[in-house]
Amino acid sequence: MDLIRRIIRHRADYLYIAPALAVMLLVIGYPVYFTVYLSLYSTPPNLSLDDKIFVGLDNYQRVLGADSVREASVNTMVWTVFSTFAAFVLGFGAAIALNREFLGRGMLRGILLVPYVISAVAASYIWRWLYHSDIGVIGAFFLQMGLSDHKLNFLDNTDTVMASLIVVNVWKEFPFAMIMMLAGLQTVPDALLRAARVDGANAWHRFWHVTLPHLRNVSMVTVLLLLVTNLNSFTIPWIMTGGGPAGASEIWITQIYQLAFGRIRFGLASAYSVILFVVMMTIGVLYVRALTRGDETRAG
Repeated sequence: MDLIRRIIRHRADYLYIAPALAVMLLVIGYPVYFTVYLSLYSTPPNLSLDDKIFVGLDNYQRVLGADSVREASVNTMVWTVFSTFAAFVLGFGAAIALNREFLGRGMLRGILLVPYVISAVAASYIWRWLYHSDIGVIGAFFLQMGLSDHKLNFLDNTDTVMASLIVVNVWKEFPFAMIMMLAGLQTVPDALLRAARVDGANAWHRFWHVTLPHLRNVSMVTVLLLLVTNLNSFTIPWIMTGGGPAGASEIWITQIYQLAFGRIRFGLASAYSVILFVVMMTIGVLYVRALTRGDETRAG
């Protein structure tokens, strides 16, 4: 009853946002519904969507039981964790360095933003050329400096392909973390830092006890956004390796693409997509709980 009374009391507010809600339901709600619906059907390549066969939860069982999915899950965890951690740490370090006044700071900020504003497609092709075993600049540099006595194969080697892709992803994403953390650093009260300095706190203690607590919320937001972005990463791994060699760089999103548009198995791909959606929603729920825990404690 309280909910109904609240809706009636704010009915004018709901009318204002009704058009936006309608657009969201059409653009987001229907595709989600249709994906869940399609995940309950088998769609063999020789049949049209109109001739699909109802199989219930069989697609989910096949996805969760497939060895290739388990291998892709390991790759996805490695890709997501290392990309997120490295991009956040590198971006945080850059933000701390750029938060100080020095000559050329504005120019350096602009230079460090270049990876973020470059198209992911263009960046992927550039790095493919840099990694090329025959004409790549990186391999030639190692040979010229005597760091290697043979041509290096980054993308066609199952032992190095994932690390090579993570380097490219971190290079592309760390400016985002830098921007977020730099904005957070500029909200730290100068009065608290000066008071800590007067009390005899050194630079490390000021950072640990004053700066870092003020960055908790922005840090959590940044990490969450990086996690979701990396779980949905497609352009860099697909363009650079296509999931190869031998599936060594296959992650969830590229495998879903292969199922849907390579093997024309829309039912399996839909079930896979729903599982990925549940994983991301779980991360979102955990994030919201962690973010609001402090507010609930203070309110209590």
